[in-house]
Amino acid sequence: MKNITLIPLKTPLIKMGDSVEKVLYEVIHDLGVEVEECDVIVVAETAVAVAEGQVQELEDIEPSNKAMELADKYEMDPRFVEIVVREADEIVGGVKGVLLTYRNETLIANAGIDYSNAPPGTVVLFPKNPQKAAQRIRSYLEERFQKKIAVIIGDSRVQPLRRGTVGVAIAIAGMEPIEDFRGRKDLYGRELQITFRALADDLVSAAQLLMGESNEQIPAVLIKGAPIQIVESPTLKMGIPKTECLFINSFSKK
Repeated sequence: MKNITLIPLKTPLIKMGDSVEKVLYEVIHDLGVEVEECDVIVVAETAVAVAEGQVQELEDIEPSNKAMELADKYEMDPRFVEIVVREADEIVGGVKGVLLTYRNETLIANAGIDYSNAPPGTVVLFPKNPQKAAQRIRSYLEERFQKKIAVIIGDSRVQPLRRGTVGVAIAIAGMEPIEDFRGRKDLYGRELQITFRALADDLVSAAQLLMGESNEQIPAVLIKGAPIQIVESPTLKMGIPKTECLFINSFSKK
């Protein structure tokens, strides 16, 4: 396997109305980095959401009775909880300060709504359509660099019984996000039966080592040498049904 190189793309502060794809092109161009076939660009979902205007003023929110009850139970700002209730498909539960929600066929804290990197008195919502955003960014950059690349929009997620966050892909354009290892042999010749590798998630986690979680102002990372396959239409989806989820099925049977 060839070496993998990660290049941080430090940008000006992205504001509402900005074109993320144009900002990224200008940064890469100014760095003098050559974009090559099969390069991957990981973009933070917060940058995409802010550029789209997905920023909500808390003072404009009137909490519902449901939001007030949840806020009292989990010691949260009722206005913030109201936004979570509106954005989530389902409230699964929570702990102090955080709600576990089901949204867009995945479990996510607070429906993806975040105080971090939001202007004072506001929160950043989820991008309007992450998949369309990924495709738009890819098309723009491919046209200018004349190379076939992949774009991943990434986010931070917590894992069961683990402290801290890891990266996860919420949208991809131009690559297979999952590697199917079924049928391959392990070190002792045994055939793998159920193993898939979440390649897109792995790349987001790697990129987040450079992006950080605070004031780094690095909303994107260019990755070279990743073992990806460029495709227009991926054959494997990142999400799975609730009926196939180890955690949901295990706890729902208790």
